[in-house]
Amino acid sequence: MSPIDLYPLITQPRLAQPLWGGTFLADWLDLPPPQPERIGEVWLVYDTNPIVEGALAGQTLAQATRDYGAALVGERTIARYGADFPLLAKFIDAADRLSIQVHPDDAYAHTHEAATGFHGKTEAWHILRAVPGADVVYGLAHHGSRDELAAAIAAGSLEPLLRRLPVTTGDTVFVPAGTLHAINAGIVLFEIQQKSDLTYRVYDYGRVDAATGKPRELHIEKALDVTDYTPAPRGVVPPLLLEAGRELLVACRSFALERLAFASVVTRVVDPATFEILTVIEGVATLRWNGGVRELRRGEAAVLPARLGSYVLVPAGETRVLRAYVPDLDALWREFAQRGVDAARVAETVVER
Repeated sequence: MSPIDLYPLITQPRLAQPLWGGTFLADWLDLPPPQPERIGEVWLVYDTNPIVEGALAGQTLAQATRDYGAALVGERTIARYGADFPLLAKFIDAADRLSIQVHPDDAYAHTHEAATGFHGKTEAWHILRAVPGADVVYGLAHHGSRDELAAAIAAGSLEPLLRRLPVTTGDTVFVPAGTLHAINAGIVLFEIQQKSDLTYRVYDYGRVDAATGKPRELHIEKALDVTDYTPAPRGVVPPLLLEAGRELLVACRSFALERLAFASVVTRVVDPATFEILTVIEGVATLRWNGGVRELRRGEAAVLPARLGSYVLVPAGETRVLRAYVPDLDALWREFAQRGVDAARVAETVVER
């Protein structure tokens, strides 16, 4: 297949059923019966997910990326990651609080976890649903040290050291590698992150894994190695308006996330330097491109190859779509500077340079 034949890729989602998972996603995604008792995570787009439609059906995103390289993921992505699909998009339903945990950065992951093939794990959360009073654990409340954190973990007194951040529906939270964090009960969210499953648990409320009858594994020494001991510098990230119906929710070196809200036809062009992940979070949109058409329902995601060119989204009423990609941060800064947006305000949303 030549690069010009690449088309929007739909992959088979991967479902996870951890002990803290809830019942919201099964109905929200309209999963057929019998539905799982609980779902904690739905990995919509991940490099080992198999493609389920079209000429590449049966291949994984990883295989397609190796075969098509920049034609699929773009030259910007190739320059940063090589022929590797670098992002993971997922839904999370936290009926109970997740463990307090931390993720390594690229340098630590590539040095100490090289056998996994994972990058570090910087992530962002877009809150789809939050019960009144919901919050997340977000970094340290005050400047700390390795010894202080180790002693608190050993004594079971970690929680007073942590910052609790209130969240509501529509909020976006940026979670850089090294930030101690936890999603607490009553939250459903979309997460965009680097391709990684490196999670170092430091505290799990004494819970026991039903399958093993034992407490879930903790990773204290690795967590102490990678934790950022300065207070968490951010809270909820404020969006920046790009154009009517299109907001930048957050941008960092690894990814940018936008929210599109529209009730009429939208026409866009894929930046040939990167791919896009489109995820419908409200309504239904018909995706049209040169050579094809595909309806995307709530909860579905499509990977748009860098060489796709233009595409059209035709909504059925009010529709919201999240758009993720590997950004050119310099270009984003220039765009907002040309619009006269104050640099300090841009830095609240474009969180790295």
